[in-house]
Amino acid sequence: MSPRYKILEKYNFQVPRYTSYPPATQFKEEKDEEAYIGWLSNTSGKVSLYVHIPFCARLCHYCGCNMRVVNNYDPVKDYLQILKSEVSLLRTYIPAGTIISHLHFGGGSPTIVKPEDFRSLVEFISETFPFDSAIEIGVEADPRNISETKIAAYASSGVNRISLGVQDFDEEVLKLINRPQPFHVTYRAVALCRAYGIENINFDLMYGLPGQTEESILQTIDLALALKPSRISYFGYAHVPWVKRHMNLMPQERIPGPSDRYILQESGASFIERKGYIPIGIDHFALPEDSMVAALNNKTLHRNFQGYTTDSAEYLIGLGSSSIGAFPKGYIQNKVDIRQYAEALKDNRLPVHKSLTLKQDDLPVKRIIEEIMCYLKVDLKDICKNFSLPESYFEEEMERIKALEQDGVAYVRGSVIEVNPAYRVLARVVCEVFDRHAMKEMSFQRHAQAV
Repeated sequence: MSPRYKILEKYNFQVPRYTSYPPATQFKEEKDEEAYIGWLSNTSGKVSLYVHIPFCARLCHYCGCNMRVVNNYDPVKDYLQILKSEVSLLRTYIPAGTIISHLHFGGGSPTIVKPEDFRSLVEFISETFPFDSAIEIGVEADPRNISETKIAAYASSGVNRISLGVQDFDEEVLKLINRPQPFHVTYRAVALCRAYGIENINFDLMYGLPGQTEESILQTIDLALALKPSRISYFGYAHVPWVKRHMNLMPQERIPGPSDRYILQESGASFIERKGYIPIGIDHFALPEDSMVAALNNKTLHRNFQGYTTDSAEYLIGLGSSSIGAFPKGYIQNKVDIRQYAEALKDNRLPVHKSLTLKQDDLPVKRIIEEIMCYLKVDLKDICKNFSLPESYFEEEMERIKALEQDGVAYVRGSVIEVNPAYRVLARVVCEVFDRHAMKEMSFQRHAQAV
């Protein structure tokens, strides 16, 4: 094993994904809606909405999402009505004048929603909350559920970004993960999007799946790049069978071990970059002309529960079961159980499941972690100045960084910490040095591996 792989092995421990700080494992169950109502009542300006559709037609064995498989459309239809009631209830708390600048549909599989119902839902939301003239509307799409009528519905509803769940094109790998999806299915989905004027197309690719080899993953990436997606997320499969028991349905002996994962990650990421895509953060890539590259260069890039985003809205409101909202003062998660979510709304109550109120000492760490995750670099002197902290505030963390510096994972130049681009996949490990909650966690197996 090369020296680089030895370093990756050394730091390949469980660490949060840092789509928020503090991470979602720190959220606590709360029955009190008052904090959420207060946060909603103080929203202003531009707001981002995330809509969770927790249904799929088939279970992919690698899936870590909050979802359920349905064999008929009735539960989906009922759920969409409940979603509308949540929109109406939120309207009673959110001040007039707020504008929706981003609307994102995730899941599950939003493509399970029938075209006429999708149009109806978007229309209902737009009638309740005015849309910004430059709104981005994105849909996470399962290529197997895409049809021309659905793409036509998306286009007429203003959808201008589609994220296609590809994962892999290798037939054996797809069989092992219970996701039959030949290349021509994705090819047709891309063609339909472009035929209806949806040019912003993202691909989700995954490494670490059972049966993957360096040769097979490079073939998958080569096919993906032939379709010229605007963005690619190339992320590691998170094997957490203690959370999602269906992951045990995959042949465990075929899941790549640590050294194979390192090779898959490095070979795949290098190949994407050599083909002209610009690396973003730890696992995203974008074409040079994409808005995410501009956000990277302009230092307006952000990271939220959907990953890297150009969304600059200060408020993110989650709609649907298990969805998470982010506010300047904290986070809120809706009830995960669909029945409990529906019951709360039928009683005209906000479906609060968990929340976390940010403490004053969380705020500078939150900024540090977002800077590292987005730009692989942070100046602690600037952080201390912006939050009126003494320059010695992070003295203990700077001592802990020294081990990473000695191993070449990070560079330290005065008050500036920079992740070595060769180890960008370990940025989360650098972030954890500043995570004052992580050191207090006593339970194990709460997170996926770093690489």
